[in-house]
Amino acid sequence: MLTKETTTTYRSFRGEADYQNMVDIINGSKDADGLEATSTIADIANEYTHLKNCDPYTDMVFAEVDGETVGYGRCWWEEQIGGPRVYSLFARVLPEHRHSDIRREILQRMEARIREISANHPTQDEKVLQAGALETETHWSQLLTSEGYDIVRYGLKMVRPNWDNIPDCPIPAGINIRVGGTADIYRQVWDAACEAFRDNWGESECTDVEFFEWQGQLTFQPSLWCLAWDGDEIAGGVLNFIKHAENEEYGRKRGYTETIFVRRPWREQGLAKALIAHSFSVHQQAGMTEAALGLDADNLSGALYLYRKMGFREIKRSMLYRKPLWTD
Repeated sequence: MLTKETTTTYRSFRGEADYQNMVDIINGSKDADGLEATSTIADIANEYTHLKNCDPYTDMVFAEVDGETVGYGRCWWEEQIGGPRVYSLFARVLPEHRHSDIRREILQRMEARIREISANHPTQDEKVLQAGALETETHWSQLLTSEGYDIVRYGLKMVRPNWDNIPDCPIPAGINIRVGGTADIYRQVWDAACEAFRDNWGESECTDVEFFEWQGQLTFQPSLWCLAWDGDEIAGGVLNFIKHAENEEYGRKRGYTETIFVRRPWREQGLAKALIAHSFSVHQQAGMTEAALGLDADNLSGALYLYRKMGFREIKRSMLYRKPLWTD
């Protein structure tokens, strides 16, 4: 019996017409990759309205097999504080087409595009290629390794499965924790968080463009924020949010305690613990039954110890891969 030959072609981004293709590829890969996430056209539209250092019309590639879109990739860049200029990429392909070299071809095309982009950046900069993967994304991890990428960092996803035994976390003297935020303090919250995160590995400078884009993100839910005030100063905060569509798909009631920050003058006083405990109460009042967060497992601030003490447990690990960008 003759095997039917197929034709694989590669093309550029077609704008909003590609949003459904992207959703289908993301959702069609979830089971194979062990992902728990919900992607809709609205999610994609929101994300691609707020891309940083990326023009999807030049910085994406789509793969088609006999006219059907089966994969796509994208690249972008950022300059890290005290670190290299980082060029990130990903390549997604439906599981039934991973026996071929389509995903490798997308990755290599993204690398080629990055070399074009980097040619316009200062030659004295250290430049690296970067990609992330969950430990369950074995096909992608193996491909990255075969292409010369090495693991440089680990991340963790953590969940507190219930509200049992929440520690007693007193608020430091002189601090007032308030729930919610209004438009008149958005900039103050943004600046406080950016200042606090400058100490973290892999951070880049915050920009005014990002500030306005941040307010359009689906996870921007100021009514759930917990902010610590010392007079008129924001000492720290947790910018909580809920992914309602994800909760519906997976039959759970999970709130996210993300963007946990404390500014330098207020550290080592137990403020982070108090903010997290207040965030649990916010999620309880919203009807949630559990909380989740992600973190850099190599963070030297003691965050992992703190989150474990607050009842979070690791459920999944991720890896960050890098390799030098050679432009010659």
